[in-house]
Amino acid sequence: MNLLHHFWTKTLGYVIHPKIPHDGIHRVADVGTGTAIWLFDARDQLPEDAQLVGFDISFDAAPPREVLPSNVRLQHWDVREVIPDGLEGSFDVIHLRFLAFVLLNDEIPGVISRLFQMLKPGGYIQWDEADMETLRFDKARSESKTENLEALFKLLEAQGPRLKPTWANHLTELFSETGFVDVEKDTKDAPPHIAFQFHDVGLMIHELIARKIQNERMASELRRLLPAAVAETKGGAYGTSLRFSMIARKP
Repeated sequence: MNLLHHFWTKTLGYVIHPKIPHDGIHRVADVGTGTAIWLFDARDQLPEDAQLVGFDISFDAAPPREVLPSNVRLQHWDVREVIPDGLEGSFDVIHLRFLAFVLLNDEIPGVISRLFQMLKPGGYIQWDEADMETLRFDKARSESKTENLEALFKLLEAQGPRLKPTWANHLTELFSETGFVDVEKDTKDAPPHIAFQFHDVGLMIHELIARKIQNERMASELRRLLPAAVAETKGGAYGTSLRFSMIARKP
């Protein structure tokens, strides 16, 4: 996750979107914070008195609380549930990233509404996402093969709507419908060397799914396809998609 954060930052060119006024940021939330790596990088760009909170359903991937900077704290919260007490109208900036395989289409409007409530008037939301509807398989060499990589991704898509998200392309309208203004989408296509590294690191996710999924038939098929997909990657093939950062302001 820390490596993926590095590639996200290299692709977008920033941690906090440059149109968000940095000097007015005093309270920041990172929803689905994972290792909290985004918070650590954002902290370096903010006033010293800024307070940063990372929300997630688990902190198994995060550093021990004892080593966190004094102005960074972690709090359990599932974004699909009601806002924790005392957090309505609390934040200048709320950041989210890569929830494409976490949230279902019908969950998104409620999530955006809760985030809107958590922002102060004038506060910003920044949502970084991969547009999985633009997924493609590129080749470093004309002879590179992609058949097993494509089969691997199709296998995951077939398991349910969570693994084939379609809501990312509708965030602009959903933000506006919720009441956000100054909605802006910054779309980037990672250069080949970064796209390849994104893909290479992402292959570990498939191995994790194979170990944890309850469907033994699917787990077996993943274990069969993964070595062949790795071999195709070594041969110069990789999956990639457009990535974007969406910002909007609460009036």
